[in-house]
Amino acid sequence: MDQLQAMRVFTRVVETGTFTRAAESLDLPKGTVSKVVQQLEGRLKVKLLNRTTRRVTVTADGAAYYERTARLLNDFDDIEAAMTNAQASPSGRLRVDVGASVARLVIIPALGEFHRRFPDIRLDLGVSDRPVDMIGDNVDCVIRGGELTEPSLVARRVGNIQLITVASPEYLKANGTPTDPEQLEDGHSTVNYFSSRTGRPYPHMFERDGALLEIGGRYKVSVNESNAQLAAVLAGLGVAQVAVFAAADHVARGELVRILPEWTRPPIPLHVVYPPNRHLSAKVRAFVEWVAELLALHPHMQR
Repeated sequence: MDQLQAMRVFTRVVETGTFTRAAESLDLPKGTVSKVVQQLEGRLKVKLLNRTTRRVTVTADGAAYYERTARLLNDFDDIEAAMTNAQASPSGRLRVDVGASVARLVIIPALGEFHRRFPDIRLDLGVSDRPVDMIGDNVDCVIRGGELTEPSLVARRVGNIQLITVASPEYLKANGTPTDPEQLEDGHSTVNYFSSRTGRPYPHMFERDGALLEIGGRYKVSVNESNAQLAAVLAGLGVAQVAVFAAADHVARGELVRILPEWTRPPIPLHVVYPPNRHLSAKVRAFVEWVAELLALHPHMQR
């Protein structure tokens, strides 16, 4: 294995934290990855990694070597991409992670058009509301709602998710229609959405005339996946705030009723996020531009 590839193997081990995950992301046998790192250490005559049965940690020399090689590899990829992007259509395997309801209702229905435009891209679509380890899981980009928490990643804001407060007709018939957000704390049930990372529920937020209320709600069920929350509301389990793009058809068919319409919720920003070392990849760029175009034309993605 040449020196450049050895550097790639080493940086992948550092980024994933294990030889196994590095081997999987590189599509190489684990033994090959271990051997390449050993040969690299032998050539450099320094120990780059500390190995245990459970994980790999970087030595001081390894950290210094990683910092310089990662920068060098990024520069090399930038040069190569700049030369090839103008001459070849985007191609190859693209690993994307998308929130559940955005995937089901926005991205997947439009993928036919994406593949007609980019027939040589093979899309691996991870669908989940759980946060993903982009580097460790070798994910090229993610589409996520909410404020950004990782400043080292590159993000492009592609829209806003507007939420409305809804309940089923059956629930309202049995429990009455709330006329004030604070009634959700007493006499009504809510369907809450909790954070996969912290386990804490997100509050229901209501804004009117400059006043902002945060209501926890008295919930019978709390979920951490957007499609499950919508299903629970449709089943009459309580009041919830859900995305307009997910609720609109159900409201139009009378399966859900919008309540407290005079109170709005601040929109949730929607971003496409990707590691900085992949910003010139032709396939990532193609997907990001396509998503931005798709959402700009979507009737329920407020810009």
